[in-house]
Amino acid sequence: MRKTIFSIAMVFASIATYAQNWTPVGENIRSEWAEQVDPTNPLPAYPRPQMVRADWMNLNGLWNYAITEASSEEFKADGQILVPFALESSLSGVGKRITKNDALWYEREFTIPKKWKGRNILLHFGAVDWQAEVYVNGSLVGGHKGGFDPFSFDITSYLNKSGKQILTVKVQDATDNSFQPRGKQCFINRGIWYTPVSGIWQTVWLEPVAPAHIENYYIVSDIDKGTMTIEVDARTAEGDVVKVAVLEGGQGYSAENPSSKIIAEARVLDGKAEIKLDNAKTWSPDSPYLYGVRLTVTRDGKVMDTVEGYTAMRKISIVKDKSVNAYHRMALNNEPLFHFGPLDQGWWPDGLYTAPTDEALKFDVVKTKELGFNMIRKHIKVEPARWYYWCDVYGLMVWQDMPCIADHSKKQFPARDKAVVEVSDAKWSRDSFLGGTYCDIPLDWKSNFYREWTNIINAFKNFQCIVVWVPFNESWGQFDTPAVVKMTRELDP
Repeated sequence: MRKTIFSIAMVFASIATYAQNWTPVGENIRSEWAEQVDPTNPLPAYPRPQMVRADWMNLNGLWNYAITEASSEEFKADGQILVPFALESSLSGVGKRITKNDALWYEREFTIPKKWKGRNILLHFGAVDWQAEVYVNGSLVGGHKGGFDPFSFDITSYLNKSGKQILTVKVQDATDNSFQPRGKQCFINRGIWYTPVSGIWQTVWLEPVAPAHIENYYIVSDIDKGTMTIEVDARTAEGDVVKVAVLEGGQGYSAENPSSKIIAEARVLDGKAEIKLDNAKTWSPDSPYLYGVRLTVTRDGKVMDTVEGYTAMRKISIVKDKSVNAYHRMALNNEPLFHFGPLDQGWWPDGLYTAPTDEALKFDVVKTKELGFNMIRKHIKVEPARWYYWCDVYGLMVWQDMPCIADHSKKQFPARDKAVVEVSDAKWSRDSFLGGTYCDIPLDWKSNFYREWTNIINAFKNFQCIVVWVPFNESWGQFDTPAVVKMTRELDP
């Protein structure tokens, strides 16, 4: 069991005192939204717009933090850090770095509302870079490896019967001194290589659910047949009834204020349901129509769980154009459509991976659309769910990259071990059709790549804006291409 050196009374001051002690650090430029960051309630928007429940608790705010040796099992607080901004960022209020030999600790208190009594409590992390161990009241709840995908734990059995609860997170992050997916993060940041992002960088939150509840769902639309096929993962008992309803939506759909008009509904049997839509409206950059989705679990006539979400009717395919040569073209809803947009790297001068506010996150999407683009390639980074939500709402197609596990250079960066440098080199021509040589990636890191890529696709494939998956960027860390392509297509056909 992990121990803390300091007393609880010394660690936890009032929120007001914490807020007075927080200020952005460093001399980097800041976005116009930096002044809007509220340290008592940063990024308060609901973090999972495709699965909205009425009850939840945001755990963002000022936490205690410490940096120790990686092997340490105890720590003494060094100060406060503003979650969910990464350790190295200005908005974290810390602006420090860690190496693979360090551990970054987080800790805070929370109290479970009395009205949640009798329900299971889920603890959600939007993203933590890279390896996390999570403790509740001193007991290890579980761990996670992967800096870009959401994860959660049922912490019900770890909670005290009443009063204060203590949440502790231990993080390790080697950045580019390993083969973990890290995109453009580099400990020696210069040129096109950017500041590392370590620790919690997306919203942390709690959610109460009934023992019988929806865990996830996945919708595939067929505009040719006018149908939606819904796969539902639900934790249920014999006799429980799971239903899915499609609701009237529109352009500018709001997941927080869904429609109440049901267009069609069906019972989920063996984890699947199919719904027929008459005169279905399709989603496109010119007309981003979204349908509301409501999933329910009922037991003996009583509703145990309700989830509000949304989806769209849209088709991505390859068609032959009407030219003499019958060129193959990318098509949206059976019509050729030229994809036109920027390579969006998703970095903020003040928050690094994390936008200062939800308005800032939305601004990039809106401005891209106003500039006349119809797509964005999200470059070797994965965004919070709300970014894809805004792309769905405003009608921007997304090419989603997998964050790379290496770069294009065998140059010995001072912070990298020789063993990492030796296997990171891939020799490809500018025209990859001429071939090249793969990186000599060790088997365990290949396995990790497959695992993280699987988790990323499964976590985000429900967002209708994503129309292209990009497993490798410019051959950086590239290996086993046919196998990776096959896996990607199977995960999201």
